[in-house]
Amino acid sequence: MSSTSLAVLTKARAKFGKQLSEHDYNNLLACQSVAEVMVYLKSHTHFAKVLEDVNERDVHRGRLEMLLRQNLFYEFDALCRYDSDVSTGFSQYVIEQMEVEQILRFLILLSAKSTEKFIFQFPSFFAKHTEIDVNRLANAVNYEEFLAALSSSPFYHLLKDFTPDKNGRLPVSDIEMKLYGYVFQNLFDLVISKTKGQEKEELKSLFFTINDYMIFSRILRLKKYYDLPPEKIKDNLFLKYTTLSPQLLDEMCQAESTAEVFSIMQSAGAGRMINRIGYNYAGDIPPRVKYKLAKHNIHFSVNPSVVMISFMFTSETELMNIISLIEGIRYKVDTKTIKSLLIM
Repeated sequence: MSSTSLAVLTKARAKFGKQLSEHDYNNLLACQSVAEVMVYLKSHTHFAKVLEDVNERDVHRGRLEMLLRQNLFYEFDALCRYDSDVSTGFSQYVIEQMEVEQILRFLILLSAKSTEKFIFQFPSFFAKHTEIDVNRLANAVNYEEFLAALSSSPFYHLLKDFTPDKNGRLPVSDIEMKLYGYVFQNLFDLVISKTKGQEKEELKSLFFTINDYMIFSRILRLKKYYDLPPEKIKDNLFLKYTTLSPQLLDEMCQAESTAEVFSIMQSAGAGRMINRIGYNYAGDIPPRVKYKLAKHNIHFSVNPSVVMISFMFTSETELMNIISLIEGIRYKVDTKTIKSLLIM
């Protein structure tokens, strides 16, 4: 292992060690307002530097979230800056993930005829990292103008064949599948082509398992909310990289109920983690699996790329936890319910 790789591994583990502990979460749960949350993060956690110039007396939830997202993005960017094709690919993965999030958010607003809200929630720091014409996108009022804003990005060719129906509705679920399929394909291709040996096997195991549970969760969602036939459900799954057998997939797609889908998944080795992670609803399972796998890798993997991407995953979870806390406290949700949403 090179000295640079060792430094990245050490740095990622050190940063993970500074992430919020259960003690921190309990103290945050005791906060009565967003301002109190900000004060605690500013005074007792690794977020102190990024929040040092923020006045807790007039902090806005949206600004606090934006600052934390910006901090997370630049932490990833800094960690990815070592001489490796894999790290460069991970950096691109982070950018693509954020691009997809913003595209989907815009399309949801477009369906609701509320695109004027887009720019107020757009992470302005990200504009210089994307090929999407952000200003043009913010001013788009229909799907054609939306596509024009994407014309310089690879997403244009992915989405140009989609069209709104006669009522102006877009197939957002199909678009989501197309976009995330593109991002995952790039990530998986990176792992297959740029790694070898134990590093490749660890990364494949990590991403394949995450994809297994995303497939499981998507089958549940498509059955529950869209009532799609089995063949249509299967068309909406990213099946190129999965450990789930064709027979198991067919059984889940053909299941009569979501309860049966759960039973089928849990009967297979691939579903053994469901009962061990604790979850509130089906969509909660993939991020909990991802966090559990990432945390294990940070402690036990000796491959810098594995530890680096695992740190990214735990950091994303930490931010998601903070957002859940802020939203729960803002809307006076009881502490027990907020805590049940946290992934630790």
